[in-house]
Amino acid sequence: MSEKPASGDEPVTIKKYANRRLYNTAVSSYVTLDNLAQMVKEGVDFVAYDAKTGADITRSVLTQIIVEEEGKGDSLLPISFLRQLIGFYGDSLGGVVPQYLEISMETFARNQEKMREQINSSVGNLAPFKQFEEMGQANMKMFQSAMEMFTPFAGAARDGEDNAPTPEGPVESDESADDSIADLKSKLDAMQSQLNKLVKK
Repeated sequence: MSEKPASGDEPVTIKKYANRRLYNTAVSSYVTLDNLAQMVKEGVDFVAYDAKTGADITRSVLTQIIVEEEGKGDSLLPISFLRQLIGFYGDSLGGVVPQYLEISMETFARNQEKMREQINSSVGNLAPFKQFEEMGQANMKMFQSAMEMFTPFAGAARDGEDNAPTPEGPVESDESADDSIADLKSKLDAMQSQLNKLVKK
């Protein structure tokens, strides 16, 4: 059960009540997580609110949908990925992860039809899978570069340098921090450009 918003700019409002039931205000009917999952697959945007407090719980509801889908056996999230993702919670690098994942998924989504065509026309041909592997390697390389911006001494240690500042050394200035943020944005832009090139091969 789903219904597109009356306006292309207005998402459907879902209310969650104390009994954990979800109510679709667009169709004036209770819905399930499966219904909401189908709405997402159909491109219908929605926002979810706690009916009592009015708090936005969209992220929580979407997470519940993922848990439900994973529980059905058609898993998309590798265990190693889940472990790594959990490890970033509370980490100083955690702020980089959402934008990295968003760029990667947006690029993948934009080119999914082309990827399907390549796979369907390449039975027995490993070329498409090699391309995905190259994308993954490019992703990881650029992500590691972005992370090293926040741990600048890690790269120096790998190169055998021993001139890293001690804890008593100078603290990075605000200007240097701004430069790092600008550099990170530049790397993320480069990441998206590289991913676009890979999927067009």
